Amino acid sequence: QVQLVESGGGLVQAGGPLRLSCAASGRFVSINTMGWYRQAPGKEREFVATLTSGGNTDYADSVKGRFTLSRDNAKNTVYLQMNSLQPEDTAVYYCNAVLRTTMTGRAYPYWGQGTQVTVSL
Repeated sequence: QVQLVESGGGLVQAGGPLRLSCAASGRFVSINTMGWYRQAPGKEREFVATLTSGGNTDYADSVKGRFTLSRDNAKNTVYLQMNSLQPEDTAVYYCNAVLRTTMTGRAYPYWGQGTQVTVSL
């Protein structure tokens, strides 16, 4: 069983920072990618950022220059540092990991339960 446990959401004023964490635990043999998606009320879930096992990062245009994704391999944890937050960043943020649970099987996506980020004016 694989679990992605998120933390760090909350309420912040516009312009402020917030850091999200996502820790992967359970039985898996490798992680291909870890990252974040978000879903605002009435909107579809959208990509925010991802980090590959090789250390490459990719960001949505809307967060480039403001958000930074990093990882602690020893803890199977990724961190999303969010700076200069704006009201339009308000959403439920979901951790996503594509990982392999067996040596010979394919990799599958897993999701966290989501953490609320609210940015007020």
